[in-house]
Amino acid sequence: MGQIGQIARHCERAVVTAYSELRQHGTDDMSAFIACTTLYRIHHPEASLSEARRLVAEWVDHHLDRATGHERIEA
Repeated sequence: MGQIGQIARHCERAVVTAYSELRQHGTDDMSAFIACTTLYRIHHPEASLSEARRLVAEWVDHHLDRATGHERIEA
């Protein structure tokens, strides 16, 4: 994996971890999503708001159950 791929994976993990921890501490879904979108844009100011929202939504939906903020359990 190249350097860009490694950076993207670190960002993805940071966003997913932040969302999960916010949800586990009682933050509602939308507030956690907004916070994670902001986190991504702080580290990637070149990203548009719509791009940041799309990436955060994809990462969270892929890794977590949005209702609980816990990792998805694949059956």
